[in-house]
Amino acid sequence: MAAKRLKTSADGLLTASRYTLPTRQCFSRYLTTETTSPTTTIAQAYADAQLASSSTTPILHDRPNIQPPPPRVATPKPTRPTTFTPQSNPFAKTATLTSHAFPSMEPLTHATYPGTHLLCPMRKDILHRAVIYEGDMTRQGTASTKYRSEVHGSNRKIRPQKGTGSARLGDKKSPMLKGGGVAFGPKPRDFSTKLPRKIYDLAWRTALSYRYKQGELICVEDMIELEGVHEHSAPRYLLDMLRHNNMGHANGRTLFITLEERPALFEALEAERMGREAKALEVVDVDVKDLLELGRVVVEREALEWMFVEHEDDLGPKDKLVSWERNQEALLK
Repeated sequence: MAAKRLKTSADGLLTASRYTLPTRQCFSRYLTTETTSPTTTIAQAYADAQLASSSTTPILHDRPNIQPPPPRVATPKPTRPTTFTPQSNPFAKTATLTSHAFPSMEPLTHATYPGTHLLCPMRKDILHRAVIYEGDMTRQGTASTKYRSEVHGSNRKIRPQKGTGSARLGDKKSPMLKGGGVAFGPKPRDFSTKLPRKIYDLAWRTALSYRYKQGELICVEDMIELEGVHEHSAPRYLLDMLRHNNMGHANGRTLFITLEERPALFEALEAERMGREAKALEVVDVDVKDLLELGRVVVEREALEWMFVEHEDDLGPKDKLVSWERNQEALLK
């Protein structure tokens, strides 16, 4: 009945109020005071907000102590050099090694090798990994025990289950009895671990570089052999030679590395109390640990170059010893 008394429809009322609402003055009474709100229209407040947001100057508070933040200045990022000069690259240098005569240990000539083989930086982590790898490879892993099923004996129950006042027991092969099996005992196993070949080769050259920088790598031009010395006098002769050159027990044991087995040298070092003075190994039996644990390393020149060629898989084709020697010969020509 109320809708019939209206001259306009409900849609018309909503449309009329939608367009007349922004232009009306909004008077409202605050809840805490008896004053009225400022006589502003919604359209004017909307226009003022649009004008304030479009301006470029920031709107600050009324408090005078607040200052605008300083403008941010973009600092240029440091650039890393992309090229390296030969002076800054230690591998571009060469290492000069003096060759001596044996057993007089007189200097004969000089041998030049690339820095990638004798000037490697010290890497204790790589040396540690190589020594652990070699130690795991040498473990036999032959310890073996028998479990109760592998022990020879009867399966008869030792005593009744109840009535004796003692603990329950099965057969005499029980791990709780003497002569029985071993619970969780060792069995034959392989203790060897894996190490990338490139890391192992780098550890070899790092150990040789450390000996070279310390002045403890002595190169012999010819074979390390006791020639013209009687077999009974060879141990005493070798001992005098070591003490004369400060390479005996007092200055640390000496490691002799030969390309092949030298019978006179190896037999002389097997004499009594000669093991505390020096040690001799063929180049195929040498490990990284052998290069680090003794006082000095006396190596034949051919054996040293064999080690270089055998342990350079981590280098590029141009950095290997054979290619480097060819480049040096081409430069000299």
